[in-house]
This record gives sequence, structure tokens and C-alpha cells, in this order.
Amino acid sequence: KPAYQNLRQKVDNFVSTHLDKQEWNPAMNKNQLRNGLRQSVIQSGMLEAGVDRIISQVVDPKLNHIFRPQIERAIHEFLAAQKKEESVPAPPPEPENKDPPAPSQDAS
Repeated sequence: KPAYQNLRQKVDNFVSTHLDKQEWNPAMNKNQLRNGLRQSVIQSGMLEAGVDRIISQVVDPKLNHIFRPQIERAIHEFLAAQKKEESVPAPPPEPENKDPPAPSQDAS
């Protein structure tokens, strides 16, 4: 939670500062203003760094004792199913339908 709260506070401050620099008038294109703000936030790099910190705080501690056992179990189940498929013998191929050989006619 501290990493999320820190990121949220940084983004809130960044947005407030950015908007304070804008001179508002009713004719402004709000979508352009919004897109410009979005681009500024992305270019600042704060989101990427903040999300990395959130992952470090939330995901990394759970990686070995929660996620890894589930991943290993899924892999073992998949490999067991693969092995089972390999051990089941395939049915023999069906014989091709060939015409029986024509009886030979001996000139005797």
C-alpha cells in the first residue's frame, strides 16, 4: 500500500502542477488538454517506476510461497497429461483398400 499511495500522491501533484500551468478558457479542447496531460505523465516515467515499486512490494514477497507452487502444480499436471497421452498406444492404422489381385490366367 505505501508504494501505491506514494505513486498516487506523485501523480496527483504532477496533474495539479500541470493544470495550474494551463490557462483555462471555455473554448479549450478538453480532449487535447487531457491527451497532453496523459503524454506528460507517461513521459515523466513516474508511472513505470511507481508500478515497479508496487510489484516489488506486493508481488515479489508472494512469488515463492504463493505463485511458484501454483505454477509448479500446473506444470506437473500438464506434463502428466502429456505423458499419459504418449503412453496410450495409438490404434493400428487401417489397411488401405486395395483391389485384390486379378487371378492370373495361365495358358496351359
